[in-house]
Amino acid sequence: MRSAPAAGFLPLLLGLRLLLGGGAAAQYSSDLCNWKGSGLTHESHKKDVEQVYLRCSEGSIEWMYPTGALIVNLRPNTSPASYKHLTVCIKPFKDSAGANIYLEKTGELKLLVRDGDRSPSKVYCFAYDQGGLFIEATPQQDISRKITGFQYELMNKGIASDLHTVSAPCRPCSDTEVLLAVCTSDFVIRGSIQDVTNEAEEQESVIHVGVSKLYRQKSKVFQLTGESGNWRGQIKTLLECGVKPGDGDFLFTGRMHFGEARLGCAPRFKDFQRMYKEAKDKGLNPCEIGPD
Repeated sequence: MRSAPAAGFLPLLLGLRLLLGGGAAAQYSSDLCNWKGSGLTHESHKKDVEQVYLRCSEGSIEWMYPTGALIVNLRPNTSPASYKHLTVCIKPFKDSAGANIYLEKTGELKLLVRDGDRSPSKVYCFAYDQGGLFIEATPQQDISRKITGFQYELMNKGIASDLHTVSAPCRPCSDTEVLLAVCTSDFVIRGSIQDVTNEAEEQESVIHVGVSKLYRQKSKVFQLTGESGNWRGQIKTLLECGVKPGDGDFLFTGRMHFGEARLGCAPRFKDFQRMYKEAKDKGLNPCEIGPD
């Protein structure tokens, strides 16, 4: 469904390709990953459009006192030929307000996030070649407490589909999927479920994991605790998957997404040992890892 832009911005959108040549102020972020700006720099009688250029695979936008509009140009430091394989995901801040977020392509807008949408922890993903981000401030009597903001990530389309599986998100992984996950996941650990906290509002469960062996982690999600000297950490998954505390060890794999560990394949450890041995005996295991 296509959403029509506000009337005040229609001429701007029709001439979007000409914005850099006149009327739009170029605004570069200080670290090329994150941008923080203010609408108070606009003159009150103008509907300015600012350009933001970011060159990282992840970062954030924080637009205080939004007025006018913002165009976010994501230009990762990869070959332009690889852009077609990228997916962009954004996660609005919990209290983000004051603007609508659109996908824009050749002057046409598609509403992505409506101002006032309070869907907690919701992530919006789209193919890189579907368009750029156009953020339009909504009319406000008082902008003093409005901040529009979100985190963004660019990732390979295959990884994105792993994180946002629409069909059967809680389906157990096959042997092949487990063995591949061991090789490609951001974290791989052997551990047990110490506790599970259900967050009904966000429709998520937080799995509190005690780690007996750390094979790999991309970020320091799993850390040594000062009191016991044991490794511990948290992994998030969907509430509908119904994870509960229980006995026994599991092999936990998954991806980092917006700074959080998201659960991928998680077979019982004894089942992983069997899978790994069978594949190794046949010379079919995709990578080496000590299963003991």
